Amino acid sequence: MTPEELKKLEKEVRKAKRRASEAAMELHDLVEDALPGAYQQLPEIAEKTYAACKAWDTSRQELEKAQEEA
Repeated sequence: MTPEELKKLEKEVRKAKRRASEAAMELHDLVEDALPGAYQQLPEIAEKTYAACKAWDTSRQELEKAQEEA
């Protein structure tokens, strides 16, 4: 893998981590500010947070594998 491709993967991991952090903040805000009244929103936001964290983890694993192979 070229250095440019590694940099691209690193950038993707950073973006995925940012998205996961934003989703986690949204979930945190729901828990801190709106529950129990807004409990209907919990499944949607939790699923969104889970998906974002899973995407980050997948990207991170891809980067680690590429770095090991480089």
